[in-house]
Amino acid sequence: MVRQLWKRTEFSVLLAGIIVAFGLWSFFELVEVARHSTAHDFDTGILLALREAGRPDDPIGPAWLEGAVRDITSLGSMAVLVLVTLGAIIYLLMIRRRFEALLVLFAVGGGQILSSLLKFGIDRPRPELVSHLVDVQTLSFPSGHAMLSAVVYLTLGSLLAGHASTRALKIYVLGVAVLLTLMVGASRAYLGVHWPSDILAGWSIGFAWAMACWLAARLLFRDRAKAD
Repeated sequence: MVRQLWKRTEFSVLLAGIIVAFGLWSFFELVEVARHSTAHDFDTGILLALREAGRPDDPIGPAWLEGAVRDITSLGSMAVLVLVTLGAIIYLLMIRRRFEALLVLFAVGGGQILSSLLKFGIDRPRPELVSHLVDVQTLSFPSGHAMLSAVVYLTLGSLLAGHASTRALKIYVLGVAVLLTLMVGASRAYLGVHWPSDILAGWSIGFAWAMACWLAARLLFRDRAKAD
């Protein structure tokens, strides 16, 4: 029993390490795309495919879909993510899980700082190929919605999964976290406010950061357990 648990634990660590490595590699590859003076065919092709032919102001799909996508994209807005993060931190403090509360604060706060630094460092303007269906003020690369959604939802999902009683429940919790992240990121392309490569970069660095924080927390927790 102990041996099987050890193997599963080591596999989770290996998987997290692979996600970190692949996320960082993907991000740096996408940085090269973002620094090109002209948009990549991959970016322009997807944005145009999400608009009616010859009508860059008109997104594909029924009229209600645009409103639904706006609702989905709000799940990655700063206001919603701050409320979710504060709610989680307060709850963890109330049940005396201070270490996990600190992990959430560090992961989300550090992710926000990293996102801002990357945006200013790459300095990529928003796409003008199609109309923006929501107001945007910041730079384009990487997508903050995609990145911070990955950080917040995956961090919280990992914590919840760690307390799940069954493997099916763990898979469900992590699946919901990943699905929310993917939906928020995809909504940014549909709304025309990000190049698809911005979103892929946000997912890449967001997943890598969340998993790196999880690995660091797991190492610290193990060292604390040994000390106790």
